[in-house]
Amino acid sequence: MSGPNTDYDPVEVTPLQAEEVAAARDAALSAIAGAPDLAALKEVRIAHAGDRSPLALANREIGALPPQARKEAGQRVGQARGAVNQALAERQVVLEAEREERMLVEETVDVTLPTDRVPAGSRHPVTTGSELIADIFVAMGWEVAEGPVLEAEWLNFDALNLGPDHPARTMQDTFWTEPADHGLVLRTHTSPVQARTMLTRTPPIYVVCPGRVFRTDEYDATHSPVFHQVEGLVVDEGITMAHLKGTLDHFATAMFGEGITTRFRPSYFPFTEPSAEVDLVCFVCRGVDSEACRTCRGEGWIEWGGCGIVNPRVLVACGVYTERFTGFAFGMGIDRTLMFRHGVEDLRALFEGDVRFSSAFGTEL
Repeated sequence: MSGPNTDYDPVEVTPLQAEEVAAARDAALSAIAGAPDLAALKEVRIAHAGDRSPLALANREIGALPPQARKEAGQRVGQARGAVNQALAERQVVLEAEREERMLVEETVDVTLPTDRVPAGSRHPVTTGSELIADIFVAMGWEVAEGPVLEAEWLNFDALNLGPDHPARTMQDTFWTEPADHGLVLRTHTSPVQARTMLTRTPPIYVVCPGRVFRTDEYDATHSPVFHQVEGLVVDEGITMAHLKGTLDHFATAMFGEGITTRFRPSYFPFTEPSAEVDLVCFVCRGVDSEACRTCRGEGWIEWGGCGIVNPRVLVACGVYTERFTGFAFGMGIDRTLMFRHGVEDLRALFEGDVRFSSAFGTEL
């Protein structure tokens, strides 16, 4: 086995020569001093203090030297690297201070100046949706009727053929006010407006009644204790289900586009006879290839509301001469209609007051 090479001359290792180390150090110091900003200084740090920099490569050569030569070479390279690192730190402090000063000058805001950066406002979609629906019927020659949200029990129930034993009158569906013997409720539908209209006007009557209603429902993605309905009422001579069907087809087309029609399914409501559930042809698949449609779940139709010929008992209770006049009525949820129209998946988005939701609708629909 051979012994250590005591005759090895470290000068022959070029990166470790004093001139080479000094040149690498001076080049690094010059580049550091000339770095104009922190981004440039980062590039300099990589080039002159990184793992592939000249001084780092020279430091790797020290291990190849014999023991008696390592100390001097290590001191020479270590001092050079120390000078470079110190210069980097000092330049970093200077450039960061310059950046802060520049930011204070360039990004200064005079908070006393008047501002014109007023965010664009928006109207609530329920408000604009209600107005759109009203405009559709006003264009047909109808009128808009309104009534109070705190309603008399007789108008909310009795006048509409909802007898004393009807389940809707219980605390499970209705918000009653105290004291109970005053007979006042938060209206459960907008139908009391129809009763008020028939009591105060003489036929012919063509009114649409949008408004807020209240029921003791759970608050979730599809239900709310406070929601909005629109109801229509026509009382005139010779009114039939055909008039009702044509009206709802026109309403559906105006809300959801051409080609959207309705269908009736037999149902029961105390205030209409005969009564029907109203379905819309699916506005996504249009009833074609409905099996793949997620909106109507393969039915081709979507439930929209209820309708029917006004029950003669309701007409009599409101003072309308039933031998001469007949009428029809219908009711839909405004919130549900807007969810269909705009693809809103959660009913709560309409009521939680998030301006990010409302701003998407702008000022008009």
